[in-house]
Amino acid sequence: MELPLRTRLAAFTGRLVSEVSRRAGTGAGSNIGGRVTLALDPHALELMAAGRQVALVSGTNGKTTTTRLLAAALARHGSVTTNSAGANLLPGLVTTLARDHQTRFAALEVDEGLLAQATRAVKPAAVVLLNLSRDQLDRVGEVRLHAAAWRRAVDGVPATRVVANTDDPLVAWAAQAGRMITWVGTGHRWRADAATCPACGNRIAWEGDHWYCVACGFCRCPPHLWLDGEDLVSTTGERYPIKLQLPGWCNLANAAVATAGAMALGVRPEEALPAMADVHDVEGRYETLNLDGTCVRLLLAKNPAGWAETLDMIRPSPVPVVVGINARVADGHDPSWLWDVPFERLRGRLVVATGDRARDLAVRLRYAEVAHTVVPGYCEAVRAANGSPDVDLAANYTSFQDARAELHSAP
Repeated sequence: MELPLRTRLAAFTGRLVSEVSRRAGTGAGSNIGGRVTLALDPHALELMAAGRQVALVSGTNGKTTTTRLLAAALARHGSVTTNSAGANLLPGLVTTLARDHQTRFAALEVDEGLLAQATRAVKPAAVVLLNLSRDQLDRVGEVRLHAAAWRRAVDGVPATRVVANTDDPLVAWAAQAGRMITWVGTGHRWRADAATCPACGNRIAWEGDHWYCVACGFCRCPPHLWLDGEDLVSTTGERYPIKLQLPGWCNLANAAVATAGAMALGVRPEEALPAMADVHDVEGRYETLNLDGTCVRLLLAKNPAGWAETLDMIRPSPVPVVVGINARVADGHDPSWLWDVPFERLRGRLVVATGDRARDLAVRLRYAEVAHTVVPGYCEAVRAANGSPDVDLAANYTSFQDARAELHSAP
């Protein structure tokens, strides 16, 4: 589809501004370019999405990885543009689509607070809803507000296939407003943010993986696809093995939902899953780097639900653990969420605290009865692991970026 001249000029100007920003090292990158494009043409996002099969992926945790897996699967059937590097605000979506407006598919992660705006503009073929939990308490609304906004969003796009995690009550309630729904059972393990029914406010009861409201009858919908160990199973009896290079249950869950998203756009599971097996890291997540003979594996977690899964992926003792915590704009300035993370799991091993808010972390570790030391600087924190051949470094968003940059540039 040929874009109008105004849109093409707006996109060109946005790309120019992005490039100037990149070379100047401002860090604004795709967002500033997208903001310029939208300022010059407020309909740019809608026009750039037209003519493509677009899948929007949203959730508190797993957006980037699920989008990357989905893009890999869609590439089996045609060209794909994707923002799996994480530029998930509306300007980032514009910049992503402007890179190549001829692709057949677009796999786009969207900030959970902006899904309604994105669906109105993009009119996606599929919306993939992962999970909702507390995140960045100083700037992100209460999770039930997001669930309500998601419900309005899917209600407003009747021709869109909704792929939803049936094991998260907040997601299930939001997705119910859709017309065409694929329910995916992932074995959702973080339940602290769904203790009460989003429909009526009464208590949610759990019996194994099944959940239900004790008052109004709202309950888990039977899944069309579900995880069984490391297999994806369908209601028609097919069983598809999931073989990933990415570790942990959470990535099996991401792959299950990504497979359903790919199916919504015409890619069969037997094509999608082998493509996902080729993904070995996602923007540095699970990357391994060498520092002075120590193999450092990088893990990212941003909120209590994500940290609970990351702590499960940390290798057992005696592998030391470096934990990095910042509290900048992208992380949220309020680090009180540290008290909801089960750091007690790190007892009995060598733990090094680092990052801007290492002292806040140290207080939390002390109350968790985790022996630790505080070391400024990521390379020095790894070196404080007493020459261990392997170290796991887990950090929140900007701390992860700092650690990755410092380790890459280490002599």
